[in-house]
Amino acid sequence: MKKITIVTDAWRPQINGVVRSLEYTVDELQRMGIKVALITPQMFSNIPCPTYPEIRLALTMPGQIGQLLVEQEPTYVHIATEGPLGLSARGWCLRNGKPFSTSYHTRFPEYVSARWPIPESLLYGYVRRFHNAGNVCMVATESLEQELAAKGFQNLQRWSRGIDARLFRPMAKLDLPFGLPRPIFMTVGRIAVEKNLPAFLDLDLPGSKVVVGDGPAREDLEARYPHVHFTGFRTGLSLAETYAQADVFVFPSKTDTFGNTILEALASGVACGMAD
Repeated sequence: MKKITIVTDAWRPQINGVVRSLEYTVDELQRMGIKVALITPQMFSNIPCPTYPEIRLALTMPGQIGQLLVEQEPTYVHIATEGPLGLSARGWCLRNGKPFSTSYHTRFPEYVSARWPIPESLLYGYVRRFHNAGNVCMVATESLEQELAAKGFQNLQRWSRGIDARLFRPMAKLDLPFGLPRPIFMTVGRIAVEKNLPAFLDLDLPGSKVVVGDGPAREDLEARYPHVHFTGFRTGLSLAETYAQADVFVFPSKTDTFGNTILEALASGVACGMAD
């Protein structure tokens, strides 16, 4: 039996596109008869990420990741993120001649630059070295592949994405429990600086604006936009039902590499628009 170990710094209880994509991937691999093992921050002591406490950074001792990989004996290693666990797994694979793949889920340089005054050019140098050391760097779209190739990324390969169309589907429009006038303009995702939410919330629109999700910028945005309805996180059927009540889905982020929420909204029969 083939065995894959996925190393990721993003995992439950985080709710975001990276975690959701990995959950779908694990489910599909297991349905294909492949044994999947995970190495995540929940397996170690961890600390909150500065400016984003919901993200936990693993504190590992030298050799811990290597020992886990030796014990799991994977046929393949996939490194999903460029954080502490990803770095440790990358180092072990390089030292031991173990082939590995990576994936580019987030525009990491833009993500960091939105929080700290670090030049994007330096950050791109870091992520380019990180991913170019692997055998394959998986990307979600042709446009992202072209963009990264122009920045010197190598061994790029397309990795298509999908969502559960049995869960996310058109449903009857109901009287929303929060009693908002239509049309309903909705966005779903982390409430954080890199999501560019003011580009949506500043728009002069009829009806109502709804933000589904949570994150470090929620308190500030709720204070700045008192007429916007913030629901907090929703998952599963509750999330699917919420999508289906929207009239227009708005996606303002400039740092996402794909945006699973766009597919979820489209599968729910909701028109999509971008805010810039």
